[in-house]
Amino acid sequence: MTITQPDLSVFETVESEVRSYCRGWPVVFDRAQGSLLYDEDGHRYLDFFAGAGSLNYGHNNPVLKRALIDYLSRDGIAHALDMSTVAKRTFLETFQQSVLRPRDLPYKVMFPGPTGTNAVESALKLARKVKGREAIVSFTNAFHGMSLGSLAVTGNAFKRAGAGIPLVHGTPMPFDHYFDGTVPDFLWFERLLEDRGSGLNKPAAVIVETVQGEGGINVARPAWLRALKELCERQDMLLIVDDIQMGCGRTGAFFSFEEAGITPDVVTVSKSVSGYGLPMSLCLFRPELDVWEPGEHNGTFRGNNPAFVTATAALEAYWADGSVMEKQTLARGEQVEQGLISITEENLADVKEYRGRGLVWGLEFHEKERASRVARRAFELGLLIETSGPQSEVVKLLPALTITPEELDEGLGVLARAVRETVRETVGR
Repeated sequence: MTITQPDLSVFETVESEVRSYCRGWPVVFDRAQGSLLYDEDGHRYLDFFAGAGSLNYGHNNPVLKRALIDYLSRDGIAHALDMSTVAKRTFLETFQQSVLRPRDLPYKVMFPGPTGTNAVESALKLARKVKGREAIVSFTNAFHGMSLGSLAVTGNAFKRAGAGIPLVHGTPMPFDHYFDGTVPDFLWFERLLEDRGSGLNKPAAVIVETVQGEGGINVARPAWLRALKELCERQDMLLIVDDIQMGCGRTGAFFSFEEAGITPDVVTVSKSVSGYGLPMSLCLFRPELDVWEPGEHNGTFRGNNPAFVTATAALEAYWADGSVMEKQTLARGEQVEQGLISITEENLADVKEYRGRGLVWGLEFHEKERASRVARRAFELGLLIETSGPQSEVVKLLPALTITPEELDEGLGVLARAVRETVRETVGR
């Protein structure tokens, strides 16, 4: 693909140096539909990024778009803080009927600020309030957000350093597979909890991702998650599942923890819950944990009514019979896995491992810098993919759940070519 150098001057002179994704994809995007984006010159890009998991139903999904346009056209409420509105009531009723009741989940629903990190902050605050303790346990290579409380339970050294102050009251423990099976699960964790000389303050809660997205597509085994839930119950700690990127069907079922057969005490949801890329987040928790005083955690934009509208439309369209979406996602996931098997077999000396669940997959290379070169070459060939892991050593595949089999095959073909051509680039040096 020949890309004309775009005019990026205003972004470079006016916008902060903190911008990141645009550096890897140096074009000016103009429109998008489904799994396709187009830049201002009309070049087409296949999207295996999906707004970092915020667009599970694709760009400008027509069903969601119609609901949003109709709502705005009739002057529906756009901003309401936590006031009662028709849009909020409809969402709550639909969420209860389509998601909570079929799974026998008794959760109360809290609307914190509309970002994922705000959902995490509210979960941590609630756990501390309920248990009367400050400490929170997280896991190696976890990512939970960029505000201070969320950073304290995030593992990435680069992101933590941006806080500029000590990040306290968070203690990391080894995630599943961290010791490659050489150490029994939770041996260190439980030993610390039971030893009064360990120096570990009794935690209020444990926060975990069932699949660590930013951490490198690290997949926790269902048995490991069940053992973690049992440990929390024995030790009087709340279990918080951060389902911000892996929820809303990303791993197959609506919630990523369903496969393990557990019921967390608290669940954070964001990204694709609105279905359309509109800011929205939820903090779900058992009713007996609802000890908030009115206004004790709030936010000006916690009542994003246009997001309620698109979220409702997404639930009605894709989760009224959730088994259809789940089966489709798992089938697409098998298609991705077969593609990654082929890439691995073609590059046995270079690929360290592929791993994933549903429609989130990672391809790790022995040479850590290789993933970034593959992502860069894929972009030149018209495919948007990002990297993840503590050293960006994993190519991360995160296509929309609504992507077609043909689009998946096309993207996997481009990825295979990018891997081959970065081999040639390396050999030619």
